[in-house]
Amino acid sequence: MSTEPPPGKHAAPRRGWAALLGRRRPAPPTEPPTEPSPEPPTEPRPTSVPPGVPPSEPLDEAEGPDGVDKRVLGSSAVMAAGTIVSRLSGYVRGILLAAALGTQMHADLFAIGNTIPNMVYILLAGGVFNAVLVPQLVRAMKNDPDAGEAYVNRIVTLSVLFLGTVTVALVLAAPWVMSLYLDSDFNSPELAAQRESAIDFARYCLPQVFFYGMFVLVGQILNARGKFGPMMWAPIANNVISVVVLVVYLFVFGPVAKDDLNSAYSSSQELVLGIGSTLGIVAQLLILLPFLRAAGVRYRPRFDFVGTGLGRTFRLAGWTIGFVIVNQLAYTVVVRLASSGTSAAAAEGELGTGYFVYSQAFLIMMVPHSVVTVSLMTAILPRLSGAAADRDLRRVASTLAGTLRTTLAFVVPAVTLVVVVAGDLANVIWGYGAASDSFGVFVPSLVLFAPAMVLFTIHYSMLRGFYALERTRTVFFVQCLIATVNIGLAVLLVQRANLYDTAPALVLAYGLAYAVGALVSYTVLGRALGGLHTGRFLLFWLKLLPTVAVAGGIAWLLRLQVGPVVRDDSSPLQAALTAGGVGVVFLLVLLLVARLLRLGEVNEVVSTVTRRLRRR
Repeated sequence: MSTEPPPGKHAAPRRGWAALLGRRRPAPPTEPPTEPSPEPPTEPRPTSVPPGVPPSEPLDEAEGPDGVDKRVLGSSAVMAAGTIVSRLSGYVRGILLAAALGTQMHADLFAIGNTIPNMVYILLAGGVFNAVLVPQLVRAMKNDPDAGEAYVNRIVTLSVLFLGTVTVALVLAAPWVMSLYLDSDFNSPELAAQRESAIDFARYCLPQVFFYGMFVLVGQILNARGKFGPMMWAPIANNVISVVVLVVYLFVFGPVAKDDLNSAYSSSQELVLGIGSTLGIVAQLLILLPFLRAAGVRYRPRFDFVGTGLGRTFRLAGWTIGFVIVNQLAYTVVVRLASSGTSAAAAEGELGTGYFVYSQAFLIMMVPHSVVTVSLMTAILPRLSGAAADRDLRRVASTLAGTLRTTLAFVVPAVTLVVVVAGDLANVIWGYGAASDSFGVFVPSLVLFAPAMVLFTIHYSMLRGFYALERTRTVFFVQCLIATVNIGLAVLLVQRANLYDTAPALVLAYGLAYAVGALVSYTVLGRALGGLHTGRFLLFWLKLLPTVAVAGGIAWLLRLQVGPVVRDDSSPLQAALTAGGVGVVFLLVLLLVARLLRLGEVNEVVSTVTRRLRRR
């Protein structure tokens, strides 16, 4: 896929990432451019199976003929449905963001300021809540006389105190925080107003750290009790509020003018966007609270933290915190490098790609991962933790290997289809308002994220196994390797890329880093478990690759009959019809070839969906 600017645009003179692959870029035109049910027990059940953890019968009895756990597919269906609706509402939000703010530095200022809270939350507590807490909650529910009630109360109390203190400190330190993520170009007098806008957005958005943290904590408590749906559906409220805020913004201020695509914001614009974004995160948390009570959780503050078993959680969290620090260090470098793409382009009057393009393409390509991988892996984490607590490594390996194959049976075809219709998809999502002339800048990043998401899915799945085994130290060292590769390649590739290719260069670095991570994590976990059914995994790939290749090839030939991959003269509606038609052909061919090759994972998923539709 070419990364040439759209017709009539030209790029700033830095070497393109394509040159690293041995290709020479043609001279640009000379015109000016533009990443969770049973009810809980009501009395102590020290010897019973905790909610959300199936009995310890052999896994094979619950599996389909191809190792796909039907109960896991059923449990994840509610989560996947919620994620799909959430992502659809997120699409609308992405459409309005691009239409209102464009794709250049004006958009980057808000995107970075609004993303920092999530990054900071993940840096401070996210890894602990997501990875360590569920196994510990399951163990507390299984082993404690009160089914984990006191443990939950202490964790919630400690989290409120910690997150509240940190959030206040971050808001006060907003200028220093933003200096970590903005390129040094923003220190110049010419970009002083833009820097102040980014800092103002940080001040309005950093309170989200507290609400993000409590949302994930409450959601994981529900997950540990087998209540997977609320956490997946609650983000829809955030997206709805964001959509309303953006509609109001467009009505009051209108799309940014083409001459102001690199401009700062007024104080009124900052207030509407910043406060509106934070209100969405607040609503996301509030929606979970009634479900917490319905799940039998009666929170009472407890401050007796010493000598109550929390030390084990914190010892495990130590390596996880290290993992998160390393991961976020790498992402900080990525954000800073991305901000250089649009800041330098603004100074030179050229078209660049930066954090907004990178992050929006990432969110789109994360849809298969969010809908399928996260749903399935969240559903099996209590099972993995229960099997690991029983020292049943065979069951851990069987559960994880079967779920990984099912996950890839979704993800690989999905990202392949995105590659085929990338130009049309970019037009449908971003071809409006202030971004109508530059939606093509997203296409290279979408295409390069496709293989990266497959590799990330494998690595992410392996992490669930490490966490169930409480091998957080191993996870830390693997992530150190990934972060080192990512940072090194990101710096190298961005230095050699022109401004238009800044975002694609960062995507390429991401994919190569997770190629290393997937290989290492799979190998290490396989040794720890005594095998991950690798022979069956290879056979699965021998069937999946030709299936996807045939479906993708036919769909690509059909797409080429329609016209150029990126068509500036087609409307989003035309692009949607084209992508839809090509997608239907791709799906039909995929299902036909999968049946002919007896690709069990795909066929089992189709059977599950068919059964559910018949019930309706």
